[in-house]
Amino acid sequence: MLNGKNAIITGGVRGIGLGIAKVFCEQGANVLLCYRSNDGAADAAKSTLEKSGTKVELFKGDVSDPEFAKEATAFCKEKFGSVDILVNNAGITKDKLIMRMNPDDFNAVINTNLSGSFYMLKYASDVMMKQRYGRIINISSIVGVKGNLGQVNYSASKAGIIGMTLSAAKELGRRGITVNAVAPGFIDTDMTAVLSDEQKSKMEQVISVGRVGTAEDIADAVAFLASDKASYITGQVLGVDGGMNV
Repeated sequence: MLNGKNAIITGGVRGIGLGIAKVFCEQGANVLLCYRSNDGAADAAKSTLEKSGTKVELFKGDVSDPEFAKEATAFCKEKFGSVDILVNNAGITKDKLIMRMNPDDFNAVINTNLSGSFYMLKYASDVMMKQRYGRIINISSIVGVKGNLGQVNYSASKAGIIGMTLSAAKELGRRGITVNAVAPGFIDTDMTAVLSDEQKSKMEQVISVGRVGTAEDIADAVAFLASDKASYITGQVLGVDGGMNV
């Protein structure tokens, strides 16, 4: 489905990002994995993904820096020849109740999750407009739709991503570029591994399908939106949450 396509995936060396990269490579895409600090995980991801027979490159830096987005996009174009797909997945959490959350906690999450997604969208879409082709998938969250205790900053960043997706879809559609968001529910990743068994059990009780989601669940949805089979789908928010939002 993605044979010969060239993709940038931010936060691509672990969790949901790595899951997306695996499916992309299995479907024939070349991938540029952007990451901030974990060189060991990056090298391991590259080694594993290359076994699919596609090209895999690494690019290290902080998505909250607009220069990083500019350079990563240029690097992808140089190495692969085009930028066909962007997956804005990089994100952090700094969970605290409002009374304990300081401005730095709020701004750090907004700068990485929302501003970082904007910078990548800006520079990648510039290349895509010249190609008159592109697929942009922004990873939001169910908490961007419903909110959550102790996550004012994270919820705001993920809600902002939804608004950005809708506006970008209106701007870019006539240039052959689709822009969609995927809103995961409770997914088994490093971010959720810190929760206790009791907390996880309570979460499972409100999930209609009765289980926690996996990175592969998200990856399959993203791969579909990145494919030509989704060419008439844009400006949508796809909840992949097992029915948490029902």
